[in-house]
Amino acid sequence: MDKSKPEVRPNDTKRQHHSREFKIEAVRQLEEGKISGTQLAMMLGVKHSIIYRWKKELATHGPDVSFPGKGNTRNDEQTEIQRLKRELAEVTEERDTKKKHEKVSDYNSASEIVV
Repeated sequence: MDKSKPEVRPNDTKRQHHSREFKIEAVRQLEEGKISGTQLAMMLGVKHSIIYRWKKELATHGPDVSFPGKGNTRNDEQTEIQRLKRELAEVTEERDTKKKHEKVSDYNSASEIVV
């Protein structure tokens, strides 16, 4: 074998295209933890790095914006909306946690007061 020339893939190999639902389901199965990423990739016939790429995209952009399909690129407005929704959810959770903490503090303070 001549090592001076790089190995070239045959032109007859085509890229695989998977539906949005397929990708979301693959990530769901991975996150369930019942099967490893490598085993799942073998079952689905994809490289394990692809599944982890799908997982990262879902985590970054959310299920509504991820995997837009051919020619349907995300626009900046959609990306910003998703970012704001995630930020709102975080702030809401922080607020609720603080409210619960204040209620517990108020209860403890009231129980310490002796009449």
